[in-house]
Amino acid sequence: METATKNLENDHVYILRLIEVMKSVIRTEKPQVEDMETIVRLIKEYADGFHHAKEENLLFPLLAERGFSAEQGPVAVMIAEHVQGRLFVQGMSEGIAGFRNGDENSTSRIFENMNSYINLLTNHISKENNILFRMADNALSEKDQQALLSEFSKVEKSLNSDSAVKDWINLIEKLEVKYQLTN
Repeated sequence: METATKNLENDHVYILRLIEVMKSVIRTEKPQVEDMETIVRLIKEYADGFHHAKEENLLFPLLAERGFSAEQGPVAVMIAEHVQGRLFVQGMSEGIAGFRNGDENSTSRIFENMNSYINLLTNHISKENNILFRMADNALSEKDQQALLSEFSKVEKSLNSDSAVKDWINLIEKLEVKYQLTN
């Protein structure tokens, strides 16, 4: 049976694939600014705007109703890490803007923020998949899980995200091919 936590874990699969692309970009001698812009766009729209929004606006409030604190404990840590991730993305965006304006040294700023984001999100996803979501599975009833899935579906429809999600995944797959990450 599909659950809300499984739905979020499925999002993580693609976010982790994007992280692998980011690792390849960092190893590239002359990265293409368009690829870095695409990565930032995917993080902002898919990882943050879509996935983190489902967590922050739907899952975490429901967990709060079930006794999880938003001020301390696992939910608080996840929220703080989302905020930290947004700061790294901002740093990437600012570095890209500098690169576009001719500042060749901005590549190091982009890569520094990209590497910090990679490390943060890799650990973050592991904590969610292995700790928070397992705690949620124990705390949420089947009815809660199905209600969350229904709310996730509404989010997807409101964003016209059926096509948006496919577009995001398609972009990730194109980057994987470009950076030779496919089997």
